[in-house]
Amino acid sequence: MSGTLNIWVKSPDTHSERRIDPHLTVEQLKRKLELITGIPAGNQVITLLESESDPRVVATLDDDTKKVGFYGLRDWQVLKVDDSNPSATFTGQLTDISQVDKFEISEAEYAKRTDSVLAYKQRNKVGRFAEKAEAEPTYESVDESIKVGARCEVESSELKKRGTIRFVGSTQFGKGIWVGIEYDEPFGKNDGSVQGVRYFSCLDKYGAFVRSDRVTAGEFPVEELDLEDDEEM
Repeated sequence: MSGTLNIWVKSPDTHSERRIDPHLTVEQLKRKLELITGIPAGNQVITLLESESDPRVVATLDDDTKKVGFYGLRDWQVLKVDDSNPSATFTGQLTDISQVDKFEISEAEYAKRTDSVLAYKQRNKVGRFAEKAEAEPTYESVDESIKVGARCEVESSELKKRGTIRFVGSTQFGKGIWVGIEYDEPFGKNDGSVQGVRYFSCLDKYGAFVRSDRVTAGEFPVEELDLEDDEEM
């Protein structure tokens, strides 16, 4: 056997990959492992395992005079190093968090602190403290008075527009229920069709689709324009 071997070294406090010379004696190996594991050479109990995924015991390196290669060491096997007297060397206690005193605080006291994660979230309105956005209406239903053929008035930022309801239902261009209006005047945006789909028919610019909360159905006759002048010219 020549060269070095890639070996896993495991102990209660360590786990690492190492290159091992198989010509070292077990005693020489223990001195090197002491620097790695922190376990004194005289306290070390070294067990050779088949692999990390197969923890079968292959051998116990119990003769300090023999060379490591005597035990048939191969690449990627595991040298498991235990401490025969852990109470004297604190082996394993460095990773045992059950012995660590924990800082505990009641929920009420924690809520009073100004330097906590909770306080940060409250100040910056993060997570569950974020301002809730107002839920958008779903427009899944409409008032019974809003039906095809009914006269109506539609609210807008400019003026109230009158017309006749020509369509009530779902569409391909938006979620929820839409109301199709044929206006009395060319206040609209289409001829009853949107994106190539026809929902009703009317003159171009007389048709529009709006949400039901902007529509009031009722007695809204067509408004006639007074074109007569009071004075002769």
